Amino acid sequence: MRASYPRTPHLPWSPGVSEDDVRAGGVSGFLGREVVVTEKLDGENTTLYADGLHARSVDSAHHPSRAWVKALQGRVGTRIPAGWRVCGENMYARHSIPYDTLDGYFYGFSVWDEHDRCLGWDETVRFLRRLGVPVPPVWWRGVFDERVLRRLRVETGRQEGYVVRTVEGFARGDFAGRVAKWVRPGHVTTGTHWMHAPVVPNGLGPAAALWAVRAGAAPDAEALATHLGVADRDAGAAAEAGARLDALGRGGDARLAGVLAALLHRTPRATLMGRAAGPLGVPLARRVADLVGLHPALHRPYPDAERRTGLVRMSFAADPGVLHAVAGAVAEDDRAREQVEWSALHAQEAGLLAEAPLRPLRAGLREALARDGVGGEAADRCWAQTREAYAQGRVATVEEAVAATWRWRGGDFPRLVHLVGPSGSGKSAFAARLEGVSARVALDDLRAARGARADQKANGEVLREGLERLDGALAAGGTVVWDATSLNAHQRSLVHAVARRRDALITHAVLLADEEELVRRNGTRAHPVPTEVLAGQLRRFVPPYPGQAHRTWYVGAHGTVEDRDGTLEGEDA
Repeated sequence: MRASYPRTPHLPWSPGVSEDDVRAGGVSGFLGREVVVTEKLDGENTTLYADGLHARSVDSAHHPSRAWVKALQGRVGTRIPAGWRVCGENMYARHSIPYDTLDGYFYGFSVWDEHDRCLGWDETVRFLRRLGVPVPPVWWRGVFDERVLRRLRVETGRQEGYVVRTVEGFARGDFAGRVAKWVRPGHVTTGTHWMHAPVVPNGLGPAAALWAVRAGAAPDAEALATHLGVADRDAGAAAEAGARLDALGRGGDARLAGVLAALLHRTPRATLMGRAAGPLGVPLARRVADLVGLHPALHRPYPDAERRTGLVRMSFAADPGVLHAVAGAVAEDDRAREQVEWSALHAQEAGLLAEAPLRPLRAGLREALARDGVGGEAADRCWAQTREAYAQGRVATVEEAVAATWRWRGGDFPRLVHLVGPSGSGKSAFAARLEGVSARVALDDLRAARGARADQKANGEVLREGLERLDGALAAGGTVVWDATSLNAHQRSLVHAVARRRDALITHAVLLADEEELVRRNGTRAHPVPTEVLAGQLRRFVPPYPGQAHRTWYVGAHGTVEDRDGTLEGEDA
């Protein structure tokens, strides 16, 4: 069933109302509700379905400006559920406002299900990202406040206006009270309607190459590598990974992560994680880097009796389907490809090739714990113990997970926040901002107490003293911070042994920063490390994988936690 997009009423203070437009009778539909304000883009209203598309009119005819979005629909249509529709703006042709840095030629702004109900905004964003479609820039979000909206500044020379909608979803019949727009005065500034003029394409920005891959397009290896600032790339592997992921039905960030991992599989994992955090964002950057780090394991023989456990543990860090696609695409010989195929058979038998294979277990445990009033760190501990028990084959159902995690429900255990990162990554500054810390063990402070902060000669004694202090602090309860570089698994294992003895909840706080930024920060520190020491740290740095602690926090360049693993809160993964 086809449906045209409803006419959006103008806000009472919108100056761009024409004779044919509809003006809202008031703002009562917004009062007391959370709203989101997005930029109103100057394009053509377009609706996508699983089996086709149309412009505002259901029977819209062909126009050259619609060819690109028709190709998009051909790539993403299979991932739009039957009876659903995706509404957005076709930005290919320049209308009254020129654009030079678009993320793509189609922006989605609403998704409607088979019951003709508009999804909530957060669900809309998640759905569109999985589809590979960007949303318009968000200008403001909060409980509706007319004064705030009236003060929004619109650069009328390059912006058409803004749209206000409720964050909560709504039925089509409520549209007029849940969506409204502000449009600049005298919006149409050209003498000839754009449909009757030669088509002039708008310009794409650097992120467009990323969105194209999310939406199923062939990867532009040069544009992708340039955007990430990485020189060593494998275009053939990226193309093959894309084809393998299409066969699996992966789109959105899953497809992009796999393509980028194949493209950049020769880049050291730690380097890639820090460098890509800026252009990709921390969540996607660490997933790409983890794929790069894990895929070589699938090229090597592995004891079949232990393979399921290993694959489940890998799934904590990476989508197993994407991981096998990457490993197959970059395999250098028949032996490696054969190992990947054998591993994939085991993964399929274990039910791990579906997207987010642990999602039902996670969602079920969260629901069961919530019924009993268990949340926060106690719930996170139960989930950490559950997924490790699942990997070992000791639990398979939610009921078994509930029974196996009873002892941690009360939250009666100490907490360890284990900082991980090279010198200058911001560990101490991050620790200083943590609330509720009962003790902090910093190896640099212990060295300073011995007379020289930079003296590495007594490292063994300093480490022993630090571990003793850690043991005592955890025995006393509360939250303890371990402040040291902890560059590799061996260094971290010594700390973990103490924490396990005290049954502590272990949280890795991995601080990510590009190498150039680390060098710059080191030069401005009160106690800089020698250049060669920092270079050595960067060579030796092996960031932990998800699952190597109960939880993992990923801290971005601004010192805030930008991604989390091992928590029951948030979207099911």
